[in-house]
Amino acid sequence: MPQPIIRVRGLTKTYQRGGETLTVLDKLDLEMAEGGYYALMGPSGSGKTTLLNLIGGLDHSDGGELEVAGEVLSSLDGSALASWRAETIGFVFQGFNLLPVLTAVKNVELPLLLTPLSAKQRREQALRSLELVGLADRAHHLPKQLSGGQEQRVAIARAIATDPKIILADEPTGDLDRGSAGQVLDLLGRLNQEFKKTILMVTHDPVAAAHARSIVHLDKGRLGSIEHNRPLEAAGARS
Repeated sequence: MPQPIIRVRGLTKTYQRGGETLTVLDKLDLEMAEGGYYALMGPSGSGKTTLLNLIGGLDHSDGGELEVAGEVLSSLDGSALASWRAETIGFVFQGFNLLPVLTAVKNVELPLLLTPLSAKQRREQALRSLELVGLADRAHHLPKQLSGGQEQRVAIARAIATDPKIILADEPTGDLDRGSAGQVLDLLGRLNQEFKKTILMVTHDPVAAAHARSIVHLDKGRLGSIEHNRPLEAAGARS
């Protein structure tokens, strides 16, 4: 049985707004298995993106414990956390977040600048990542020369360039038409099944969520329920 790669215990996160304290995560308990593919769903304000940011080390909790890929994140200082994040996490955002003045391959190379790879090795690895997402022939195109679906696939290539254990995707199909969204979801499924990447995807779209193996429902910062679409050991392709 796969071991948990994400352990959440009593996790709490609050924000101050207009003199009022808003509790976004309320003593949340949750475990996610290594090699899993999870869709995180819930109404606006339920804490989905906040949880994603905490797991990725982009934000700090106010209480509880969060262990990701064997590291208790609260025990890492700024530089150690940045190094851990670069090695462990790949991010995919709704808005692609590509630099418009850089070609596709240069965008994919960006996270590799934090590694000890030579310039030649960075370029080769970036090209391999673009080939994996089916865009080797667009390596030298600028973002404005790509479709929205192609831009998101470049963003996924950038996310996997460092060979991370976990991919965090925040509404990765939110700005795409249904056809392009399907290509992105098929690619995420392939990364999970063939390359054993653990994927956590925030989505409002039940069609997108159906591609995941498990659907985690959050409600007011707490765990509502978990639905299992497919067992981890016997997941097959889903169109």
